Amino acid sequence: MSNYRRHYVPGGTWFFTVNLQNRRSDLLTRHIDTLRAATQGVKRRKPFLINAWVILPEHMHCIWTLPENDADYSGRWRDIKKTFTRVLGM
Repeated sequence: MSNYRRHYVPGGTWFFTVNLQNRRSDLLTRHIDTLRAATQGVKRRKPFLINAWVILPEHMHCIWTLPENDADYSGRWRDIKKTFTRVLGM
């Protein structure tokens, strides 16, 4: 298991790369509307700014900025992933 160092800074801006376990899948582009809806739902509950987002078939890159008093980017990712997979029935 990887030993990640996470630096939490309220109001910070981060670059993320998120990969599917199956790197041959096209799940993200095939279900782009589901991913978009999951992200919008999380943004309504836990606001953040999407500076940029690129979605490819099996991975995505994005840059987020969180509100000044908030550093919980990992909670947002957890909720997006959980909602996306639950809607797809995985």
